[in-house]
Amino acid sequence: MAQGTYIRVHVDSVEKPRYRTRKNEIATNVLGVCTPDMQFIYVLPGWEGSAADGRVLRDAINRRHGLKVPQEFYYLCDVGYTNGEGFLTPYRGQRYHLNEWRQGRQLATPQEYFNMKHSQARNLIKRCFGILKKRWGILRETSFYLVRTQCRIISACCLLYNFIRNELPTDPIKSGVGKVCSVEDDKEDSGEVIRHVDTSVTWTAWRDNLAQEIFKTWMSSRNM
Repeated sequence: MAQGTYIRVHVDSVEKPRYRTRKNEIATNVLGVCTPDMQFIYVLPGWEGSAADGRVLRDAINRRHGLKVPQEFYYLCDVGYTNGEGFLTPYRGQRYHLNEWRQGRQLATPQEYFNMKHSQARNLIKRCFGILKKRWGILRETSFYLVRTQCRIISACCLLYNFIRNELPTDPIKSGVGKVCSVEDDKEDSGEVIRHVDTSVTWTAWRDNLAQEIFKTWMSSRNM
């Protein structure tokens, strides 16, 4: 799962327009990627709050020690990203957030069912960021370190988050909320990885087929 989050930072006045988010906060746009067991496997802090999520992702996969996405694998992303090879986004214009189904509305189309299952799975990265910010107060408030130092603090907090998850059987903060690694080593990639994030007819068709398949499976199970 991959998602961006904003963490407030302190910058010089001349830099504030670039770091200003749509909510008028001065923040860095942090890309985070986690595994199904809620471990951070990649974090990229430092981008200005005004930067689009898609731009941050493109930078991440083009860095020498950036995010590695092997061919035939993909991450779940929100609609702020491009639905392209290696990055699976929900359908636009369809219900998505889990609370929209908790109101008793029925699923009617493959696209709606796909969006619901996508939202359930991608909720893990939201929980990761929620726990991270709840545990480390320095990530909830604006600090007065230089931006470069603040970005190192963000990465360090993610590393400690992973360490605690590995070493602490029961995490009290996790219950309250419902190895960050940039894969930075000098080894060559052992296989082909995705280098571009672009829409394609093939990927769109693959998502449509997946939506149809899981919807049919769900309908069949209901009729048994």
